[in-house]
Order: sequence, then structure tokens, then C-alpha cells
Amino acid sequence: MKNIISKAILGSLVIGAVGFANAQKIDAKAKKILDDITANYNSKNNTYFKFSFGSGIKGQVTKTEPGIYYAAGDKYKLKIMDTEQVFDGNKIYNINAEDMEVTIAKPNGGSMFSPINYLTSYRKDYNVTYNGKKTVNGVNTDFIKLTPVKANGLKYVYLFVDSAKKQMVKLEQHGTNQDVAVIAIKEYKENQDLDPNMFVFDKNKYKNYIITEL
Repeated sequence: MKNIISKAILGSLVIGAVGFANAQKIDAKAKKILDDITANYNSKNNTYFKFSFGSGIKGQVTKTEPGIYYAAGDKYKLKIMDTEQVFDGNKIYNINAEDMEVTIAKPNGGSMFSPINYLTSYRKDYNVTYNGKKTVNGVNTDFIKLTPVKANGLKYVYLFVDSAKKQMVKLEQHGTNQDVAVIAIKEYKENQDLDPNMFVFDKNKYKNYIITEL
């Protein structure tokens, strides 16, 4: 199960974006909500999320694990179970403690994993509709549906946002193969005093690991 989850984290949730020529349909209300949330996150020095990551098949979540996510500007650090992903603004480092492996790669221009990646990728990759209000974990949220403009392995993405606080609450990613991945944000903090090396990969800490640079 750990390997399945790791593949979901580093595979299905790292979506390669393509420059689509198809005409998009973006609902004005949904666009304003997403743009307001994006502006709110961008105004912070850094953000922190504690969340649950659920994965499953046939549209049903069968496994849930806790995760943490730090971001500052375009840099971020993500950790779920024994898998950690760090983006230092230049390269992505996928660190698997169980297999003692590190994979280093340049971003491919697509949407890297992030609880908030769709706040920017929707602008060119998805049709966007506003689907009304829905209560999620006791929060009155706005429900926004993203549908790919062109085939990218996803059937649709659901975003649930707290417009009053201008924060993401939950996202659901449904694949065309019926795989599902869900991120539910449990805790949110901003403008913390972070370690200056938070987003730095130190090879000396992984001397016994197999390190592969793509």
C-alpha cells in the first residue's frame, strides 16, 4: 500500500500541463473566488498546511494518511508517510526513506504537487464551473469543478474553498482510470519563522541512498 500511495503522490498528482489551443469556458464567479484565494496565498511570506491524503480506486478512498506541506514563494516541501518532495525553485527532489532512494529532476513545466496547484493551472488547462455551496468538514464552502480542456489523465477536479477566509479546504482529483486522490486541509498557518534551509536538499544527509538525477 505504501508503494501505491507513493506512486500516487509522485505520479498521478504531478500533472504535466500542455499548452492547449482549445477555447476555455471559465465561470466568472468561480474565477473571482480562485483569484482571490491565489492573491491571499501570494501575499504571505510562507504558508503551512497539515492535511490528510486519501487515495483509492473506482471513485472510493480506501487509504488515508497524514501529510504536511510548507511553501514560500515558488519553493515547497511536502511529506506524506515515508515520501518527501522538495522543490528548491530549480529542481524537484523526491526522497523515499523506505526504499532509500532520491530522484532529482527539473520541473517539466506542468503543475507540481501542491494542495493549491490548481489555483494557477486552471487558467489555461481547465474549463471551470461554479457548482454552488457545500458543507465540508463543518465549513460552508464554494464548490468549483475543473474539467480538462484536453485529455491529461484526469476526468475532473473538485475544489472546495472557504471564500470568507480565502483558503482552500479540500480538493478531489478523479482520474479517467477511476483512481481518486483527495487532500483535506486540517490546519493552516502563515508567516512562520522557518528554517532558512527548509527548502535546501543536502546530499550529505543521504550518503547511503541511491541518488538518481534525471
